[in-house]
Amino acid sequence: MHYKPTHESLSTHTIPNWYHDAKVGIFVHWGLYSIPAYAKPGDKEINLLHMDFAEMPYSEWYYNKLRIKGSSTQKYHNDTYGEDFSYFDFQQQFEDKTNNFDAGKWAELFEKAGAKYVILTSKHHDGYLLWPSEHKNKHMKAYHAKNDLVGEVCDKIRAKGLKMGLYYSGVYDWTYNTKPIKNYIASIENLKQSKAYVEYATQHFYELIDRYKPSVLWNDIGYPVGYDLNQLFAHYYNTVPEGVINDRWKQSKVSKFLTLPIVKSIANKVITAMLKKISPEKLFEGEGDSDLHTDYATPEYVTFKDIRAKKFEATRGIGHSFAYNKMEDASHMISGRELIHMLIDVVSKNGNLLINVGPKADGTIPDMQQKPLLEMGAWLQSFGEAIYGTRPWTRAEGETQDGKQVCFTQKGNTLYAMVLGALDKESIILKDLPLTEDAKVTLLGYTEELEWHSIHDGVWVSLPEIKGPEYAYVLKLENGAKA
Repeated sequence: MHYKPTHESLSTHTIPNWYHDAKVGIFVHWGLYSIPAYAKPGDKEINLLHMDFAEMPYSEWYYNKLRIKGSSTQKYHNDTYGEDFSYFDFQQQFEDKTNNFDAGKWAELFEKAGAKYVILTSKHHDGYLLWPSEHKNKHMKAYHAKNDLVGEVCDKIRAKGLKMGLYYSGVYDWTYNTKPIKNYIASIENLKQSKAYVEYATQHFYELIDRYKPSVLWNDIGYPVGYDLNQLFAHYYNTVPEGVINDRWKQSKVSKFLTLPIVKSIANKVITAMLKKISPEKLFEGEGDSDLHTDYATPEYVTFKDIRAKKFEATRGIGHSFAYNKMEDASHMISGRELIHMLIDVVSKNGNLLINVGPKADGTIPDMQQKPLLEMGAWLQSFGEAIYGTRPWTRAEGETQDGKQVCFTQKGNTLYAMVLGALDKESIILKDLPLTEDAKVTLLGYTEELEWHSIHDGVWVSLPEIKGPEYAYVLKLENGAKA
C-alpha cells in the first residue's frame, strides 16, 4: 500500500502481525554516558511523575545532572575527572573502547533471552550519534561515532532472524538547547528548538530510514514544532512496509509566557503539586495526539490493571537506570522471577515487553544484567507457546483457590492459563473458569492429558508428579473455555 502524507491515509495503517506476535523486545542504551556510568541509584520503583531531575537514577542523563549545581553527579564528576574535564571529552574514550566491539555477542544473548526484536539508541538527549551521519551537528562537527555502530548492530541482530528498531531523541538535544533541566517547567522549555535543529533532526530520521530500514521507529519525549510529521511517517511506511511507529511524537508549542521567572517558579510548584496526586499509570492512559498517527503506546516503568484496547509496549530497565550505572549492584536488578511475571502480565493485557540493557562502554553486558534475561529465555523455551503469537482473552487475570495469580492468553480455540508460582501441588482449582464437557486440558511441557472436572463455575485439575517450574507454569485448555 502506498501511503500519502495525510492523517487520513496514515490512519489506515495497521500494526503488522510480526509486532503483535513478537511480545519480547530488548532496548539498548549505549553512548558517551557509558564511560562515567554514574547515577545515584534509586531505592524505590521509578515514578516519572515524582522525578528529582538533579538526582534521577538514569545514568544516561549524566550530562544534564552534571550541569545542575550541587548534584551528586556534579560532585562525582569534579572529584573523578576535574572541573575542567568536559562531558564531551568522553567521546574519544568511548570511541577507543568501541574499536573492538562485537555486536554478534549481543545478538547471541538477545536470542537466548527469547527476544524477537531489538531497539538501539542511535542518539540520546546528549546529542551524540552512534553512526557517522552525513548531517553534522553545527555546534560540534565531529560529534558522532567514527565507526558505524548502528550498522554493525543492525547486521548482527538481523543475522539471528530478529527485527531491528532504532531509537532517536527527537526533541531533546542538549547541544542545541543547552538549558539544563532542573524541574518540570525547565523540561517543557527544553522542548523549544531552533529551525536549524528541526532540519537537523528531520534529516537524521530520513537518513536512518533510508540507510538502515528499521522495523521500529522509536522517538522519545516529543518532536519539535515546525515540521509536518505526516511527511516523515508516509515516507517511513512506504520504505519499510513492515514498520511500526511509537507514540512519543507530540509537538508542543512552548509559550513565551513560561520564560518569565516569576511565572516559571509558580508554574513549577503548581505542576509538582498536581503530579503528586496522579498515579503513574495516568501518565500513559491517553491515546496520544489525536491529530497524529501512531501505532502503539509506550508506558515506562508502568503496568496496567486491565486489557488495553490500544497496543502497548511496557518498557523499563533491568535496574533503575537505562544506561549502565556502575553504582548499581545485583540488589537493584529485576530478578528472573519478576521479569517472567512481568512478561506474562504485560502480554495478557495486549502488550509487548521492552526490557532494557545498559552495556559498558566497550559493549560488554554485565553478568548481573544477563542473568534475568537468560532465566526469562529458559522459561520461554518451555512455555513460549503461551506467549508468542497469542492475543488477549476476554479478561486478563484470574486466580487459583489458594490465591495464586493466573494470567490468560489465547490462540485460536486454545486458552492458556499461566499460573504465577511453582508447580508444587497435586492439583489446582482455577476459580471462575467454566469449561465445556469436550475441553482438553494439558500442561505445557508434559505430553499426557490431565484429569479435570468442573466445580461450581471453576475447574479442578489434577497435576502430574513432576519437578515443576519454579516461577510459573501453563495449563493449555483446548476447545471449551467459556468467556
